[in-house]
Amino acid sequence: MIWNAIKSSLLSSLPESEFGLWIKPLECREQSEQSIELVGPDRYFCAWVEDRYIDLMKGAAGKMGMTPEIKVLAAEAPVVSRTSTSREQLRLPGVSVNQSRYRSLHPAFTFDQFMVGESNVLAQSACSALATGDRTYGNCLFMNSTTGLGKSHLTQAVVHEVLNSAPATRMQYLTAQQFTADMVKNLRSNSMEQFSKKYINSCDLLLVEDVHTLVGKNKTQEELNTILDYLIKSGRRVILTSAVAPNKLKGLDEDFRSRMTSGLVTDIVCPDYDTRTRIIQHKLHGSNLQLDEELVDYLARKLKGDIRRVESTILGIKAKSSLRRQAPDMDMLKEIMSGFVCQTEEMSAAGIRDLVSEQFKVSTDDLRSRSRKRAITYPRQIAMYLTRKFTKDSLADIGGMYNRDHSTVLYAVKVITRDMARQQATKEQVDMLCSKLEH
Repeated sequence: MIWNAIKSSLLSSLPESEFGLWIKPLECREQSEQSIELVGPDRYFCAWVEDRYIDLMKGAAGKMGMTPEIKVLAAEAPVVSRTSTSREQLRLPGVSVNQSRYRSLHPAFTFDQFMVGESNVLAQSACSALATGDRTYGNCLFMNSTTGLGKSHLTQAVVHEVLNSAPATRMQYLTAQQFTADMVKNLRSNSMEQFSKKYINSCDLLLVEDVHTLVGKNKTQEELNTILDYLIKSGRRVILTSAVAPNKLKGLDEDFRSRMTSGLVTDIVCPDYDTRTRIIQHKLHGSNLQLDEELVDYLARKLKGDIRRVESTILGIKAKSSLRRQAPDMDMLKEIMSGFVCQTEEMSAAGIRDLVSEQFKVSTDDLRSRSRKRAITYPRQIAMYLTRKFTKDSLADIGGMYNRDHSTVLYAVKVITRDMARQQATKEQVDMLCSKLEH
């Protein structure tokens, strides 16, 4: 069969993990010498396969002297009949039909694809336990971190695990913005009773991402607070994520804040060097790339913070290496990183903080401390000013980096702006830091 021959060819040319993740799940619905129709789990999965693997499939078919048109379609939701012999959890009498709702899932956001290190081990362990119903860490988890450190990966890993091991679990997985939109829609249609029932009576596991966006939305906070109160007290599982630590979220109802943090609260910080090295090696393996230890070390030292930068860099290495038909070397890595990754890193809040820390000979812990010494407050204010100038981070996000609220950031920006106009030394110092960030 044509498809089996193509799969055999891909199995020999792709890493086993990559083949298992992206090719093995595909099912062949129809095939002939003129066309092959494949079915994947969802639209995202199919789009990824079309973008990355269609050319490889056509190349494999070409070696057999055929040029079929290959289509990859998303599977329709299966309709399970009463007589079906497929795997299905039995429903207890009186339990409503599963009305789960969840966002589109990234097929690679699973537990076995998550790199565990000191920076995230508690969050990973708690998510893994909750996914299997283990209450070792309680039944409520609040995770917070800056962008790109794995919050969404872990929440989606929970969803993947539940769908695989207990598919009849009544689950709601959505963002705080989606929750708000759903609530507003039901308010307008006078159907809030149905809205509450969906989240209270028909939910075994609730996952809400980006709860920091609820700041100032009092009605949404009130509704979600009521839901959390019932779910947590009745032993249901709850996972919440935020880009800001709960004690830094200004504009939240205190009862709501208390309810959200009634279980385990953990942050995910930037991975250390060893974890970054393992992440890079894992991503390289998935892209069928090999780099010398010296090059991996260089990437691990330069690529801090947001893991998406690692993926972006490796994509650049693979593209440039393929285009030039040469093995990656240090010059190529420096060229790629100076072109787009390095600049992104330096323009991140963490990169600016590290630069200021190095320039003023103060530790990042000092910058986050409650110290009011001039030797600490001055570089802290400059770091806040530069972060506001070079990033799109909100005042609250910037404040969170330094254990402060948004009003402190606003004050720091005003102070440094004033001092630059009045004091030449301050202006020269800030200009020098700006120059380093820009280059």
